[in-house]
This record gives sequence, C-alpha cells and structure tokens, in this order.
Amino acid sequence: MRAGTPVLLRSIFRDRVRWTFPHRYVGEWDGRAGLYCQPGSRGKVIRHEPGAGYLDRWVSAVAPYDWTWERTHRVSFMRAGDAHTVDVTWDLDWNLVGWYVNLQAPLVVRGTTFDTTDWVLDVVVDPDGTWRWKDEDEFAYAIELGVFDGMDPAAVPEEGERVVAARPWPTGREDWRPPAEWSPLALPEGWDVV
Repeated sequence: MRAGTPVLLRSIFRDRVRWTFPHRYVGEWDGRAGLYCQPGSRGKVIRHEPGAGYLDRWVSAVAPYDWTWERTHRVSFMRAGDAHTVDVTWDLDWNLVGWYVNLQAPLVVRGTTFDTTDWVLDVVVDPDGTWRWKDEDEFAYAIELGVFDGMDPAAVPEEGERVVAARPWPTGREDWRPPAEWSPLALPEGWDVV
C-alpha cells in the first residue's frame, strides 16, 4: 500500500459499526501499519446523551452520529491480530500530547479496511512516560452490559499490562509530519457494510 492511501478504521459490535474514521496509510514501521487521522476528517461515533451513557447506546441498535475529528493529530500503529494499537498524539500545533494504547479485539485487515471491536479500557501515557488506565468505570459497566460475553474480560487489562511492560513508547516517529498536500477525509461509500 502506498503512503497517503485512504483507509478505513472501524470498531464493530454485534455486526454494527459503532465508530469509524477515515485515515491515511503512512507506512509500515516495525512491522505495524501506521494510520494517520487528520483534524477535519469526518467519521461516525456513538456519543453521550442526556439520560444515556454512550455504552448504553453502544450495545443498542442506534445509529452512530456524524462527527468531525478536531482536537488532535494522531498516528495509530497496528498489526493484524494484535489486541491493541499504540497511538502517538499531537495537538493542533504539533506539540506532543503523549501516547495512547487502545485495547481492542484482535485487528482484522481486509485490503484498506481495518476492523476491530473497542474494549473500552485504555492506557494513557504522558510525554514523561508515566501511564494510567483510562475508563476503568466504563469498563466495569461494559462487563455488566455483556460486551465481553464469550471471552474472559480479564484478558483486557492483561493485554494492557503486557503492552505497558513492553513500553513501546516513544515510537521513534514522534517527529513525523504529513505531506502538506494531505487534506481531511470523508467517509467512503459503504462504510457501514460489515
């Protein structure tokens, strides 16, 4: 795949796309594909609403909302079969925000489509290398809702602990910048076909 090729990253639950954004393929680094999400790119999310948390909506048949990626530049490093990504995030002025380990079902890659299921619990790593869990309460609620039926939910924090022990940050790509001609992307036709 050539650098700049549009690809689609999706989180799917019970055969429904719950989250998706178009990215650009950056290249392969250390055996992982690098995917860039640019501010202004348009995708879909399940979001909080008054009286209902996003997880209640996540497990329902409700359609995801239109959403524009706005606050950060992000390159996510991922490999087919891995149960996590390692993301580098920068603010809009390209100051390093830190790293983010997204815990997820093993990634399936089909051409330019990258599919997984988000596992709610994540790891946030500050620029000084200190880390913390993110969304522990929501992870516990996801267990109650049956999000992890068919698997042992203990595998999720175990995957996070394994990644933290490996400390794959810095990635060596913190100075990366996109070509000036790259512009924000819109969702392609068929984004919702599972």
